[in-house]
Amino acid sequence: MKWKESDFKSGIKTVKAVLIYGPDAGQVDELCDKAIEILQIDRDNLFSVSADEFRDKQDAIFAESCSPSMFGGQKMVIISNAGDAMAKTIGELVTHAGLCATVIVCAGELRAGGGLRALFENDDNLAALPCYTDDARTLANLIRETLSAASGIEQITPDAMEYMTTHMGGDRGITRGFLTKIALYVGDKKIVELDDVEKCLPDTSGSDIDDYLYSLTAGYVSQTMTALDRLMYDNIEPNMLIRMLDIHFKRLLTAVVDGQFPRLFWKVSDKFQRATKIWAEPDIDAVLIRLNELERQLRTTGMPPEILLRDFSLKLALKTTRMAQKRRK
Repeated sequence: MKWKESDFKSGIKTVKAVLIYGPDAGQVDELCDKAIEILQIDRDNLFSVSADEFRDKQDAIFAESCSPSMFGGQKMVIISNAGDAMAKTIGELVTHAGLCATVIVCAGELRAGGGLRALFENDDNLAALPCYTDDARTLANLIRETLSAASGIEQITPDAMEYMTTHMGGDRGITRGFLTKIALYVGDKKIVELDDVEKCLPDTSGSDIDDYLYSLTAGYVSQTMTALDRLMYDNIEPNMLIRMLDIHFKRLLTAVVDGQFPRLFWKVSDKFQRATKIWAEPDIDAVLIRLNELERQLRTTGMPPEILLRDFSLKLALKTTRMAQKRRK
C-alpha cells in the first residue's frame, strides 16, 4: 500500500512491515520513533540492524523475527540504509508465514518501480511511506504547529517566519530541534520575533553554518575552515552538519539540473550563484554518495567525528577551488 503520513498512526498496527524512505532522514527517524511508541515496543524486543549487518546475519535475523518474544509483548526489527538490491531478501522476511515482529525498513531516496517500493506498494499487508523534504507550505505549517500548539507560542512575526522557512527544512529532525530551542529561548514572552530566530539558528548565530555551507560549495577554503572552527567551538554535532550538507547539495542539484533556486538570504545568494556555475550534476551526485559514506564512518569506525569532518571539508573545499579554476579556462 502507498501511505501518506496521516495514514501512519492508525495503520501501523494493521500491517506486517513498513518501508519508510526518502531524502528527509530526520522524518524517517521520527516515524521510527513513533512506531516504537505506538506499538509500545520494549527495549528488549527492539532489534536494529544496518543493511550490511542484515546480509551478514540473515539467518539470525530471520530466527529472531519469526519467534515469539521471551519477555512478552510485540517485537520490532528495524533495518536501516536499505536499497533495492536487498528487495528479494527483505521480501522473503516480510512475507514469511511465521513472522512475529513488525519490520520497519528505512531507506534514502528510491526510484519509482524499484524493487523495494514495488514490494511494499503492491502488497496489502505492507506499506510504503515517503519522507520528502518540507516545502514552504508544509514547513510553515510545521513551524506553527510545533511553536503554537506544542509550545504555547501565541504569535510569530512575518519576518521571523520568512527567516525560518528560508533557513530550515530538508530534515525534520533538525527543524524540530531548532524549533525547540527557539521556544525555550522565547519563554514567557510568547512571541517569536526575527531577533529571537537569528540568535537560535543554528546555535548562537545563523551565519556560521551559512558561511560553512555556502563557502564550501563556492570554493572559499579559508572561509569554510574558519566557519567550521566556529561551529566545532560551539559544539555543533558533526552528524547534524553532515545532514545539513546533504540538504545543501540536494538544493544545489535542483538548481543546477532544473533551474529551481531556493529562497536565499541575501548574504549567501552570491555564493550560491557562484556554486551553480562550478558544480555539475555528476560532481554533486558523487558528493552525495560520499556524504552517505561519511555518515556511516561516523557510526562505525571509531574515528573522532571532528577529524573526519575536517578532513572531508578541507579536501572538498580544495577540490571546489580546482573545479572553479577549470571552469574559468
